[in-house]
Amino acid sequence: MTDALVYLVAGLCLLLAVILPQALRSLAVSAPMVLVGIGLVIGLFPIPGEFSLDPVDDRTVILHVTELAVLVALMGVGLALDRPLRLHKWRTWTSWSATWRLLAVAMPVSIAAVALLGWAVVGLGPAAALLLGAVLAPTDPVLASDVQVGGPMLADDLEELEEGLAEEDGDTAQRLDEVRFALTSEAGLNDGLAFPFVYLAILIAAGGFGLADAGEWLGWYLAGKVVIGVVVGIAAGWALGRIAFRSNRPSLRLAEQGEPLLALAALLASYGAAELVGGYGFLAVFACAMAMRASERAHDYHRAMHEVIERLERLFTLAVLLFLGIATTRGLLSDLTWSSVLVGVASIFVIRPLAGWVSLAAFPRAEDRPGGMDRGDRMAVAFFGVRGVGSLYYLAYAAGEAEFDSLPWLWSTVGFTIVLSVLVHGVSAKPWLARVDARRGAEGPGLANRQQGG
Repeated sequence: MTDALVYLVAGLCLLLAVILPQALRSLAVSAPMVLVGIGLVIGLFPIPGEFSLDPVDDRTVILHVTELAVLVALMGVGLALDRPLRLHKWRTWTSWSATWRLLAVAMPVSIAAVALLGWAVVGLGPAAALLLGAVLAPTDPVLASDVQVGGPMLADDLEELEEGLAEEDGDTAQRLDEVRFALTSEAGLNDGLAFPFVYLAILIAAGGFGLADAGEWLGWYLAGKVVIGVVVGIAAGWALGRIAFRSNRPSLRLAEQGEPLLALAALLASYGAAELVGGYGFLAVFACAMAMRASERAHDYHRAMHEVIERLERLFTLAVLLFLGIATTRGLLSDLTWSSVLVGVASIFVIRPLAGWVSLAAFPRAEDRPGGMDRGDRMAVAFFGVRGVGSLYYLAYAAGEAEFDSLPWLWSTVGFTIVLSVLVHGVSAKPWLARVDARRGAEGPGLANRQQGG
């Protein structure tokens, strides 16, 4: 009877995952909101068998499920980004201006502000406060689909984009969707770049953090592991792209065969290789996807791979959000306090918006250049720092590496913040971005988000 119930619930949930994106397209309601809501309702009913979803008892399950969800999302983000990034061409780097600002300024400021709030107001120890800041800082690539670019462009649109970027054409800049691009590229990179601060919290929790430990953190965790992850990812993406598009053996040219599972193989291989040699696997997966995309930018094969990854992402998102909703009404928030609510509300409504605005408004790039933003665009990017699955992964990972004080409180606070983010950003994303698109004019959702059928 229990097995039959599980199959029934799983089938109904998969059906929801299929129909929700289309059914909610015209409503100011997101699929994550509905899925969390369903989970909340399910959690109110008695469920036969052992189904605790306790973050302490089920930490390993939470760790691996959220890890896979983030990895799949990162591969999808890397394949979806149409804007090139070439090491030897400075103009391609300047068109990513908003991304670098968000990573270099907004994320560290957010980590510091949340950590200070946790230490000075809540009374957490230094390690737990820093972990809270690192966990709640990254913009999530899984739950931010409503504010991200769609998928790879068609060849004609991509050629138009590349020409406009090469010339820094003002007309092209006016039609670029800088909001979605900035949020998408930020989500692709900051999940990996938050890891050094998670490790810093782990090192502090282990005790005896001195000058030598600080040097090790700066040289290895902040620099070395980042470089290794990026290099491994680029190498893997370059090799797989070369094989898929230009192999001397026709049987290996998977792009001609249209076999989209190469994306999943690339995801697993790049992540595993980076972790084996000590690099950050999240960065490796994103860099691998970007390198594969760069190997033959205009080929329709990227669209086929992205569609497969998008479906996998939807399934993992479904599972995580349902479990989050169920856990929320079955004890995840049992250690929630007013200080938890303060941290969650401040993170979403104050800290991220202010940090994002400062990073984008200081010495801004001209609006008529690719990478430039007007006031409305900066406000949208600053506000939509969605918190989600990555936060659960980081907390589960850190909890397995060291002992932190107030760990149940941390789980309740992070769970509350994610649910609040799903609600707030889910309600506001469609109407706000519709106004952003309307300001852009008759070009629709923008050149950088234009895709077949969209």
